[in-house]
Amino acid sequence: MSSATAHRPDTTRAIVQPADLHDEYVSRPASARKRARLAREVTSQVLLTLVLLLFLMPFIWMVATALKPGNEVFASPPSLFGSEILWSNFADAWTFVPFGRFMWNGLVVSVLGTVLVCVTSVFAAYSFARMRFRGRSALFALYLVTLLVPQEVVVIPMFIFMQELGWQNSYQALILPWAFTAFGTFLLRQFFLTVPRELEEAATVDGASRLRILLTIIVPIAKPAIGVLAVFTFINYWNSFLWPLIIISTQDMATVPIGLNSFLGQQGNQWQLLMAASTISMLPTALIVIFLQRHLVKGIALSGLGGR
Repeated sequence: MSSATAHRPDTTRAIVQPADLHDEYVSRPASARKRARLAREVTSQVLLTLVLLLFLMPFIWMVATALKPGNEVFASPPSLFGSEILWSNFADAWTFVPFGRFMWNGLVVSVLGTVLVCVTSVFAAYSFARMRFRGRSALFALYLVTLLVPQEVVVIPMFIFMQELGWQNSYQALILPWAFTAFGTFLLRQFFLTVPRELEEAATVDGASRLRILLTIIVPIAKPAIGVLAVFTFINYWNSFLWPLIIISTQDMATVPIGLNSFLGQQGNQWQLLMAASTISMLPTALIVIFLQRHLVKGIALSGLGGR
């Protein structure tokens, strides 16, 4: 017994020593891999930060120019910040032209246009996704072909049509011609196709009409896709320049993009005021994107997976 106990420490030492050496051998590559992974993460973060700054540079330059004195906008050598920060440029931009009127016109056109586009797209998408009628696929394909027609091709016939109706310098002329979009119909149709038909069949058995099914079942489920359409449509109406430039001839009906052009040429080019007004004009679209960000991300993901 005593001889066996005395022999055990030698055996244990013989087994443990190679294990310690093995752990030490393994720990070195592990630490090296950890350092390499950390280096890759730092490098990727630095590159992503540089790319982010590159994309943000126009916005940063716009805001910095909006805070400069007017005589330092094109100073040489160029500098990001001027000799002083002039927050008063934002107030001057608001009063230099009736910019409040431009913002109001832009909001009216964008909000009403977005509501109309969403309503018409919901009904058209439901018809193409759920209703069965002869020639549905051909009609939908023809509907999608309109996406290939650029806006510049139709503005002149549309202008003549609006002139015949006497709608020049009016909100309806700014809104109605673009209230029916194949893009919105296509986007919502792809989402509607993913809604299980069993829900609709169960509602039909309970006596619900198609309109009630659409408003109480389909539309609540499709909120993310409708949110995506609303964001894109609002931005399109808000940034539209060509059509308002053609159909609007008075300053009191001008929208924001037309109003921004007023800072150039009247009393010299007021670049610092133009940049201040441009910064202000971004606020509504930024608020819309922030407010609907959750629906925007979810809607894009689900719409990309939709269709069958």
